[in-house]
Amino acid sequence: MYLSNKKALITGVSRGLGLELTRQLLDRGVTVVGWGRSAPELTHEQFHFQPLDITQPEDVETALQDTLARVGEIDFLINNAGFGRFAKVDELPIDTWREMMSVNLDAMFFVTRAWVPHLKTRGSAHIVNLSSIAGRVGMPQGEGYNASKFAVSGFSECLFHELRPFGIKVSTIYPGSISTNFFDEIPGIDAHDGMMRPQDVAHTIVQLLDTHPNYLVREIEMRPLKKG
Repeated sequence: MYLSNKKALITGVSRGLGLELTRQLLDRGVTVVGWGRSAPELTHEQFHFQPLDITQPEDVETALQDTLARVGEIDFLINNAGFGRFAKVDELPIDTWREMMSVNLDAMFFVTRAWVPHLKTRGSAHIVNLSSIAGRVGMPQGEGYNASKFAVSGFSECLFHELRPFGIKVSTIYPGSISTNFFDEIPGIDAHDGMMRPQDVAHTIVQLLDTHPNYLVREIEMRPLKKG
């Protein structure tokens, strides 16, 4: 009942978890604005795509103004965009390190910073930040990805304390391996049926959003039951 007539903004909607979450929210009657570099293969009267580079603060501000003009204020901000590359610390290209920090951390800050003044006027709103198990547990050859996701955890914790007095929920999601395109460019690892299904992870996030304004789930950790 709490999703009725709500509006959500999701970053990274072109495929994977972002696209699945978009579909499920649309099915629940939520108006969804998708931000990203490439549009998903999705047509729906309540879906609006806004092309931009979220790593550029100027693009974010322009997209925010365009979104306000198109759908008005939002109720849910879901920072989903992110990617990972893995290599030995002395072999990880500096440009790759910087790109992970830019997409996984800087962009989340830019988008959140831009929207928070508007969310404060709502009286109740919800920010969901996608971290990862890699934001809690380190792994060999994961220095760049782990560092960016550990930073997301710290950013989210501070954000929770700062925005709580304004009626803004902040939740952090820590998923394990999801069977999506995330693994397309990671040598030696392919998505497989032993990983979690994106529809299950998305369903959990939808349930998280569909809660009473005074009920907050701060963190959710999810993993596939079977290892492998």
